Amino acid sequence: MIDQLDNGQTQAVPPIALTMGEPAGVGGETTLMAWKRRNSNVPCFFAIDSTERLQKLSETIGLDVPVAAISSPSEAAGQFEYALPVLEQSLAAADVPGSPDPANAPSVCASIERAVGLVNDGQASAVVTNPIQKACLYDAGFTYPGHTEYLAALAKIGTPPVMMLLCPRLRVVPVTIHVSLGEALKTLDATAIETTAEITATALKNDFAINQPRLAIAGLNPHAGEDGSMGREEIDIIAPAVERLRAKGINAVGPLPPDTLFTPRARTTYDAAICMYHDQALIPIKALDFDGGVNATLGLPFVRTSPDHGTALDIAGHGRANPGSLIAALRTAYAMARRRASKT
Repeated sequence: MIDQLDNGQTQAVPPIALTMGEPAGVGGETTLMAWKRRNSNVPCFFAIDSTERLQKLSETIGLDVPVAAISSPSEAAGQFEYALPVLEQSLAAADVPGSPDPANAPSVCASIERAVGLVNDGQASAVVTNPIQKACLYDAGFTYPGHTEYLAALAKIGTPPVMMLLCPRLRVVPVTIHVSLGEALKTLDATAIETTAEITATALKNDFAINQPRLAIAGLNPHAGEDGSMGREEIDIIAPAVERLRAKGINAVGPLPPDTLFTPRARTTYDAAICMYHDQALIPIKALDFDGGVNATLGLPFVRTSPDHGTALDIAGHGRANPGSLIAALRTAYAMARRRASKT
């Protein structure tokens, strides 16, 4: 696929690999819906999924999407205008919307692994993952807290995975991710904050073309601890991390009171907010743009994004899912891949 880069040069960019996700969830229908909007600036992608499943689902929810089996990602561009390209990934059990079956967990994981392998081989430009049902995968022996940690393991990186949630009005990065709040408080330390912020600053430069990224570092306690009267984490953990970041030349400010960090005026002062725990980051972005938010994993040797929502089992199979977040994830992945390709 040839795309015009911002610097006026042309760059060959392979199609995006879109994983299956939980077969009983809404991933299949949002995949079909995204292809239906292919003429609305949706980049070329192919699904690693069951051709039969997607064809049947298309008929069930009345989308009338033609599905084309491909044997290689190189065939996707030629098919994309006329049909949804699908690289076959069979299922062990019939998919029933709203009812996940652990028997299909190996296929879900295989879809992810194949996507990573294809992007590592240069046959795909990025990995976009449809939502998984973690409880179902756990029942089948899946040992990772979530997608982010699984992808980091597949990439064999030596640093912890960093999850960014983004929409046009906000980028947030939690330091602690898929752990309980109690565990997050136990494990939060200055090194984790510093590492997360460094990876974020590098990604903002390389993947988002922000040459001088500005980072806002959130406090943990109400009013950022109120000089220690509401907790000492800001004094003992967060402030030292900010000082070390600034010594390394990173434009970081904080710790800042979380209750005012996401106001419209405050959001104009930074390019990404580094948050101390999962919900501190995800609540504001989902409140701002639930249907258009994107999850991006930073620090990987390949581009990975996903919709910022779950499997929505309660509406699966009814054609009521909103494909906005998946489309945003595809567009974001493509833009990130273009920028990386332009540097090679």
